[in-house]
Amino acid sequence: MKKWDTIILEKNDRLKGAYIITLDRPGSMNALNTQMGYDLIECLKMLKKQNDCRVLTLTGSGEKAFCVGADLKERNGMTKEDWKNQHDIFEEVTLLIREFPFPVLALINGYALGGGLEIALSCDMRIAASHVKLGFPEVKIGIMPGIGGTQLLTRLVPIGLAKELLFSGKQISAQEAEKMGLINKVISFNNALEEALSFVESMEKNAPISLQQIKTAINAGSQVDLTTALKIELQAYYKCADSEDRLEGIQAFNEKREPAWQGK
Repeated sequence: MKKWDTIILEKNDRLKGAYIITLDRPGSMNALNTQMGYDLIECLKMLKKQNDCRVLTLTGSGEKAFCVGADLKERNGMTKEDWKNQHDIFEEVTLLIREFPFPVLALINGYALGGGLEIALSCDMRIAASHVKLGFPEVKIGIMPGIGGTQLLTRLVPIGLAKELLFSGKQISAQEAEKMGLINKVISFNNALEEALSFVESMEKNAPISLQQIKTAINAGSQVDLTTALKIELQAYYKCADSEDRLEGIQAFNEKREPAWQGK
């Protein structure tokens, strides 16, 4: 385990390729402040270089919140320049999550509001405890989502539903979010971590180059026309096909054993 001022990084004992980042400001409902931004940037950059990382889970500490967005107490009285500088930090956080080389799961254990929901949307997948509430309340205080919310949400759910959430600032339940496709699965809070690990177990054991290239193909391909996207997919495919792990996978299959991936 490694601890920063505002976050905790742990490696799971059972799944050797699974790491967990916990947002650790429970007294502030894990609100995103400047220090948390710095801590997440440092942690994500470090973890990106870990050779044994296959899947990353991001969650919040305590029972109340995943993250309720920016810490408005810290922002109170900020100059425009300070606000902009802080926002640049938050932008980098969500960019690092979106571009993290392996799958990232948001385990939403409580309120995910504003920037907290934007962090969850920056992840590849989301599962949420049954009591969770999600929403974008920014419109109620004169601002709007600014670290991906309007763009990521409209790529996940029908645009009319996205606009309804963003224009109203209302909160929705985990069950409503699941129905509209915002989250993948509703789980029990009492067994949340175990269910999250079960969710990622089928991914964690797979070929690292394959995981990386699938994520690259989807993320890059979803932003362009189909012809260009298919070329991106083909480039990613050949990076897998040309790897030593592809040969190991075939050999392991024929020998009826688990493959020993090298990431090469």
